Amino acid sequence: MRAIGMVLAGGNSRRIKELTKNRAVAALPIAGNFRSIDFALSSMTNSHVQNVAVFTQYNSRSITEHLSSSKWWNFGRKQGGLTIFTPSITDDNNLWFRGTADAMYQNLSFLKNSHEPYVIIASGDCLYKVDYGKILEYHIEKQSDITVVIKDLPAGFKADRYGCVKLDENGRITDFEQKPLIAPSNTVSCGIYILRRRHLIELIEECAEDDRHDFVSDILVRYRDIKAIYGYKLDTYWSNIASLDDYYKANMDFLKYEVRSFFMEEYPVIYTKADDLPPAKINAGSHVKNSLIASGSIINGTVEDSLIFKKSFIGNNCYIKNSIILNDVYIADNSHLENCIVESHSTIHGDYYHKCEQGIDVVVEYGDRFII
Repeated sequence: MRAIGMVLAGGNSRRIKELTKNRAVAALPIAGNFRSIDFALSSMTNSHVQNVAVFTQYNSRSITEHLSSSKWWNFGRKQGGLTIFTPSITDDNNLWFRGTADAMYQNLSFLKNSHEPYVIIASGDCLYKVDYGKILEYHIEKQSDITVVIKDLPAGFKADRYGCVKLDENGRITDFEQKPLIAPSNTVSCGIYILRRRHLIELIEECAEDDRHDFVSDILVRYRDIKAIYGYKLDTYWSNIASLDDYYKANMDFLKYEVRSFFMEEYPVIYTKADDLPPAKINAGSHVKNSLIASGSIINGTVEDSLIFKKSFIGNNCYIKNSIILNDVYIADNSHLENCIVESHSTIHGDYYHKCEQGIDVVVEYGDRFII
């Protein structure tokens, strides 16, 4: 493909609470086996993008450990492949990435040393599956300066958390507001952009000269009336993890057959780092209904409408409902959990009871007690 890829995975969200205390948003576990960054990387490799850079910053260790071997996404190659960029101290700079545009500027050599004419920029905290080649064809056909992938959200959905756009009859974006107080429309940016490599270099250098640092606010919004910016409408599944409710809903969507089939059965599939684990074991006397049970887990109790991630243990007479049990959690006998997310590596002692009556609670083991 005639494009390089750039995945922005350095962000943090306080709205996801304890789940991002030790990991980046892009490293959040998804659907039992995946991480959120897997969806952008899989779309890159499925679209035959062979040279991809991942920009990390907050809790970067969680990303670098997951991406320690690029072979899982078919990026293990002599030319191109997967490159991870983190903030570094040099003679010319001792700053963290001050924004997405600044992250690109501090690593501008990646863009300048590449040869492909186009760049695909994607966010590492969105769940989707897309053919970037079709978006590139649309970009060329429209003679667009920048193409933004957009999606129409359902009526009643809170679009004010995203970048809201308006389009004319030709698909050109006439208005772009980033996280407005009142959403002017339910059409939002999916955090995926395509533009020419040389054009991006010019825009990034202009940003740096003016001491501006954010790609969306300081390029897309700033140049919306000057540049030809077009919207490419996505008509398949897309979800952005911007809050705890978003994270819970995105995981629970995988209990729907159409979502599960789209990502796990229909070609091309989503790739992730594989662990050598035995199949899930559901012992006699246990009861599982409408749930996903990941490899290495052992179930002895009742699990309904829930996701049990890798290497988790559910004890005898336990009742788990409408909950997400993350990796390597041990839940002892006679425990009851409803409407909860249990953080990875937690141990829930026997006879523990917690039912969230409104919304979702995060249960985190902290010494001999739990933070909720």
